Amino acid sequence: MHMKQSTLIRSAAVGLALASSAWLVSRADAGDGAKIDEARGALERWVETRKIISKEERDFALSKEILQDRIALVKRDIESVKVKIAEAQTTIAETDKKKAELAAENDVLKQASAKLAATITELEKATAALLVRAPDPVRERVKPLSQRFPEKPEETKLSLSERWQNVIGVLNEMAKFHRELVLASEVRTLPDGSSVEVTTLYLGLAQAYYVNAAGTVGAIGTSTAQGWSWKPANEVAPLIAQTIGILKGEKVAAFVQLPVQVQ
Repeated sequence: MHMKQSTLIRSAAVGLALASSAWLVSRADAGDGAKIDEARGALERWVETRKIISKEERDFALSKEILQDRIALVKRDIESVKVKIAEAQTTIAETDKKKAELAAENDVLKQASAKLAATITELEKATAALLVRAPDPVRERVKPLSQRFPEKPEETKLSLSERWQNVIGVLNEMAKFHRELVLASEVRTLPDGSSVEVTTLYLGLAQAYYVNAAGTVGAIGTSTAQGWSWKPANEVAPLIAQTIGILKGEKVAAFVQLPVQVQ
């Protein structure tokens, strides 16, 4: 509508300028030379005015086109930002959901970890009690593991897996020892307070015998809750010495009867 009005105004201006020029020329024919100059000046001013108007119209059209392009660009940017905001909101929602799931899973793991900690603490106590009943060779063998049992489990820096490995390692060694016949050289204190070097035969974790080199001093050992208990048995010392000799391959294999006492 604005462009149509501008066109009509320009047409009216052209008509008016032409009419004025014609009138001035007709007056010039009447011999009015001054009017010719006036008409010429008016025509020149009109032409100049037309040039200015045309330039402004071109500038306006160009500015309008540039402005429209900028508006379109801004609209595209706004749409792009809206899309990114929607994607970000979706991502945030998914992240919140995942966070909630992880928090719930973490709570479950904490509960399970607390139960495992309580279980391993009980196992450490039970295993330590078993070690009291174990013979010296076993305790020495598992000492690197058993000495890592924490005195205050709630303050230990050991992980649950490390504590499990320690307990399992000790129990494995005890089970292995219990399946074997083990000979060990030891020094024992006799009832009279003297010490004697003996060879001890362990029948697993339950029974043991020792005898001195002369075969005159012997004893039978059994496992108790307070440790190993040794009962003098000098009367069977020769039989113990014979059994140990057979195991060492120093004597011919034979059937030897030894007293057994299990508690």
